[in-house]
Amino acid sequence: MAIINTRRLGTQGLNASAIGLGCMGMSFAYGKADEAEAIKVVHRALELGVTFLDTAELYGPFTNEELIGKALKGRREQAVIATKFGFKFDQGQVSGLDSSPKNVKAVCDASLKRLGTDYIDLYYQHRVDPNVPIEETVGAMAELVKAGKVKYLGLSEAGENTIRRAHKVHPISALQSEYSLWERNLETTIMPVLKELGIGLVAYSPIGRGFLTGEIKSFDDLPADDYRRSDPRYQGDNFAANMAIVQEVNAVADKYGATPAQVAIAWILHQATNIVPIPGTKKVRYLEENTIAFRLDLEDEDLEALDILAKKTAGERYDDRRLAMIDR
Repeated sequence: MAIINTRRLGTQGLNASAIGLGCMGMSFAYGKADEAEAIKVVHRALELGVTFLDTAELYGPFTNEELIGKALKGRREQAVIATKFGFKFDQGQVSGLDSSPKNVKAVCDASLKRLGTDYIDLYYQHRVDPNVPIEETVGAMAELVKAGKVKYLGLSEAGENTIRRAHKVHPISALQSEYSLWERNLETTIMPVLKELGIGLVAYSPIGRGFLTGEIKSFDDLPADDYRRSDPRYQGDNFAANMAIVQEVNAVADKYGATPAQVAIAWILHQATNIVPIPGTKKVRYLEENTIAFRLDLEDEDLEALDILAKKTAGERYDDRRLAMIDR
């Protein structure tokens, strides 16, 4: 039985569950994958009304889209699928960016095949390609809409100028970017543009890539192949400093008999009605806990206490190489 409602992303008609499901970690970046358990998570998400599923060709690469395709076999109409393109690969490794019109069309067809569907609900450019004018990329994406292969268009980690230029070519329904109570980089310039243009926000890493759950007690708790070992916020003195933030989130959670993750997600839901957080998980238990955040009504005094935590965050959200790919 569904326990959450939907939110509108953009003004073109895209409705997404108020809390989505980030699927990356099921196949990529966060330790060993378990396909059977991941499929159970997707099926349980649909039962709970968490129908907005986020994937990308990068995740794996390619295997996450295949996983979602398997999980949705016979259930496609129950889900809203968001996927992303924009990288080029050499023997399974990222070798650069490619948002050329030719590649946009080719990789869309490949994603459709992996997902086992004939349309993608929301198609994002994963990272802005500085070598291809955004007008050309979005023009090619718009042709996919006309062909019925894609319903709505999105951008990921795009800056103000790129968003404006893209939106002139074809309406952009959503921007995906990192946003959480400890990462607020969007608020000064990006979010006002989204409001002005009627674009929704899909907030990834709403629980700080797991840090805000408080379940990771030390850097050594991370598996050897875990992506977060390269996250500056998890390293050295930053880890200890950021644990103080977790303690403050815990204090609010204790007041409501909630988990820190639920508080972090609820904080986002309180910011605006056009924001959809997409916490990722590989476990049914955490999916169910995260979904309950929709019911958590935080009081003003607690929202104010949480609001100041971003000023205390230690460390950048990406290493230098990944930061260089953010269009700001």
